[in-house]
Amino acid sequence: MGKLFNLINNLGWRGQIVPIDHLNDLRFAILNRLEQGQIDRRLYQEQLSFFSFDYPPDLPGVRSILIVAVPTPPMRIFFESKGNRVPVIVPPTYVSYTPRTSRTQDVLIGLLKQEGYHLAKTQLPLKTLAVHSGLAKYGRNNICYVDGLGSYLQLVGAFSDIPCENDCWQQPRMLERCKSCKACLRNCPTKAINIDRFLLHAENCLTYLNEATGDFPSWINPSWHHCMIGCMRCQIICPENKSVIKWVEDLVEFTELETNLFIEAVPYEQLPEEMVIKIKRLEINENYLSLCRNLKMILN
Repeated sequence: MGKLFNLINNLGWRGQIVPIDHLNDLRFAILNRLEQGQIDRRLYQEQLSFFSFDYPPDLPGVRSILIVAVPTPPMRIFFESKGNRVPVIVPPTYVSYTPRTSRTQDVLIGLLKQEGYHLAKTQLPLKTLAVHSGLAKYGRNNICYVDGLGSYLQLVGAFSDIPCENDCWQQPRMLERCKSCKACLRNCPTKAINIDRFLLHAENCLTYLNEATGDFPSWINPSWHHCMIGCMRCQIICPENKSVIKWVEDLVEFTELETNLFIEAVPYEQLPEEMVIKIKRLEINENYLSLCRNLKMILN
């Protein structure tokens, strides 16, 4: 197992492993918060109900759960609008999520195959797994941070048949600096971050609101928006991200005509082929109409 993590570290990734016995602990960590009212039920149904805590049928000899953090920058998209070139950010957690996860899993499969082990995909709460495994710590903003990566990362999890002799399972921990820092709390426009607990009031979080479909609540100020999807206000102000804050990659640029098609929410199947190709390059697994609505809010 030490050789595996050396290979993972050499790729610039970070990883941890926990015994499969903690699968029920993961289930309890989520469902207990739901029952205690710490997680909004509507939010759970819309965003978290896909979690599965079942043993993988394609890996009968499962012994452990592997969690890996892959460095991932925000992506910048440019939109031509009224003669201006407007940059719009896509946070790390949305960038090429499915393809990046698949590529990471393919690499891990290759590494484990060398040692005679196997992987199976999961639908687990990866952030919860990361903090309980000790791989990550919570920020006051309920985002997880990994040493050396800050919050600019994506998490990839997998079941495995790797034996796990050292049980590193622990209670979630908050970053030490968060005890004396309130930067994210002050910079959150919707006041979703709470000083008294790890869990933010996600039902008020701009990320949740612009992932949902339909109109924004009337109390949302259009000036708060700056991302195509999600929100970065608590991350760009965070001292833990000082070493990665300037890391951003430019992805694609939309012409004035294409920008107007977005704003007008022209049906996806009616878009020009070249614009469809650009949208596919974004690889954002979110509702197209929500992206149109969010962009309209930003540009207006």
